[in-house]
Amino acid sequence: MPSASARHILVESEDECNKLKSEIEGGKDFADAAKSFSKCPSGQSGGALGEFQPGQMVPEFDQVVFNDEVGKVHGPVKTQFGYHLIEITSRT
Repeated sequence: MPSASARHILVESEDECNKLKSEIEGGKDFADAAKSFSKCPSGQSGGALGEFQPGQMVPEFDQVVFNDEVGKVHGPVKTQFGYHLIEITSRT
């Protein structure tokens, strides 16, 4: 079974998500942004979610993490929790 590790930033609005994505693409550190803005407890560890397998996260999250490009910031991804920026850090 595949596994992946990722980090994310969870915010309440799509606009906020897009603004943060632009800042990160412009050089802002992902972990710093997560610590400052993420509504998820993982924000305190730079948004790191550790390693997980398909089915452990919500489907919208899995769709990105197990299909999209590793090392790139993806999003906004809407889930029942809000809007996420997701960076896939590794995948096997």
